[in-house]
Amino acid sequence: MTETQRKIGFLVCLVTIVLAVLDIQIVSAATVPIVRDLDPEHGIDKIPWLVSAFSLASAAVLPLYGRLCDVLGAKRVFLGALGAFLTGSALCGAAPSIGWLIASRAVQGVGAGGLMSVTMVVIAQLKGPGEKKNKGAGTGGIVAGGGMAVGPWLGGFLADHASWRWAFYINLPLGVAALATAVVVLRLPRDTHSRAIDFPGAALAAAFSTTLLLVTEWGGKQYAWASPQILTLGLASAAALALFLHRQSTAAEPILPPSLFRVPELRLGFAIQGLMGMAMTGAMYYVLVYLQVARGIASSSAGLFLIPMAAGIMAVGVVTGRLTERGWSERTFVISGSVVTAAAFLLLATTGTNTSLWQLCAALLLVGIGFGQLLGQLIQLVQDAAPRHQLGVATTAIRFFQTLGTALGAALFGTLLGRLYDGPGDIGSLAALRGTAHARGVAAYVSAMDSVFLCGAAVMALCLVLALRLPRSRPSQAPVALPETGTARGLRAEGQVPSGAADARHGTRAS
Repeated sequence: MTETQRKIGFLVCLVTIVLAVLDIQIVSAATVPIVRDLDPEHGIDKIPWLVSAFSLASAAVLPLYGRLCDVLGAKRVFLGALGAFLTGSALCGAAPSIGWLIASRAVQGVGAGGLMSVTMVVIAQLKGPGEKKNKGAGTGGIVAGGGMAVGPWLGGFLADHASWRWAFYINLPLGVAALATAVVVLRLPRDTHSRAIDFPGAALAAAFSTTLLLVTEWGGKQYAWASPQILTLGLASAAALALFLHRQSTAAEPILPPSLFRVPELRLGFAIQGLMGMAMTGAMYYVLVYLQVARGIASSSAGLFLIPMAAGIMAVGVVTGRLTERGWSERTFVISGSVVTAAAFLLLATTGTNTSLWQLCAALLLVGIGFGQLLGQLIQLVQDAAPRHQLGVATTAIRFFQTLGTALGAALFGTLLGRLYDGPGDIGSLAALRGTAHARGVAAYVSAMDSVFLCGAAVMALCLVLALRLPRSRPSQAPVALPETGTARGLRAEGQVPSGAADARHGTRAS
């Protein structure tokens, strides 16, 4: 690819990341008009599935996407994921019923799971000749984080000023243009070593992630934590995890090779990304609830308060990206990002019922500055350390662990908040309270929320401990241990291949 083609390809990747990330958040703000149009009598009970169907489908396919990239080539998988996403978007926009919309959201989620992970693989392979660092990995992570923060505001804007169907139709013109451009422009390496795909392992990974996400979605809400439904799902999740781990230790070509976890940067990077996902959920969700419940701000306007967070994520991401190009270590920014985010959570924990909204914006800006360093540098750290023939698996794995962390964070923080709240009624009924009962309820909610933010600070302190264990430097030619598979033996027959070695060492050709 020429330099111009690489720049166009990079822009295509950024557009698709934005589309996928926005659709995670954008629908939650359009639930009222969706119910009013499609099922005003019973639709409200099915609304949670609009989000769950998307997130479940997205998480379930992540491990498989990584392996498909390493076997079929990132371009083919990227085009397939984008096609599935656009198909789901069109079906969602034309939905005549809630059931149709939920099923279409699952199709859209299958495509989005690829766009949020495979796109990072494509960006890594767009690296120009002679470039030692992948300049785009950090930028992709920054755009994803910014999209998460802007999504609620955009969803509220569309809900207030246009039909809810445009929340889905808006994807089509940009997505089709990106698809056509990618077909023409992208020419990416594809490994010519024939390797099997561990479909049983992928199915077990999907079963584990799906049941775990259902536990976190339903536990303490639709069903009590000790209910037969939640206990059954928990046992099913544990069994699927045990079977998955056994499969990965015995499969010839595992979907998530255990050898990845012997690389310190990957092992610690996955853990930090998961913990960061837990904390990020608390920072975004509970601030929005506080603004609506305690300060009486409409949902569409509350989303505007996340803009400082998005600005911090994107601005600091650009700066750290430039500094790593000049030789600064990713480890440095992972450490500083953990410190800054922990400090931001401590500041959020001082929030009261009458705290200045400017102080809240400053705290969210600080959160963005911290997360911006983590989102950009963790992906680059993992991609630089991953064995070249496992780039797809390593890249999708970090997204997979973030998804699991986000789900666990929502469940743990939500349960903690519910247990600490000692006001009248429950948190869900706060909006209906009036007078002194409402004032007491708001005060109790804010007190419980501050405890949740303190837990978020503790989570980021744990991230700091793990970040300090990252190796200070990695020899550029150090060999990476390979799994005992047919592919690995073939590579060793050619000579031990270090991480980041030239694709020609693995036998690649343009796809």
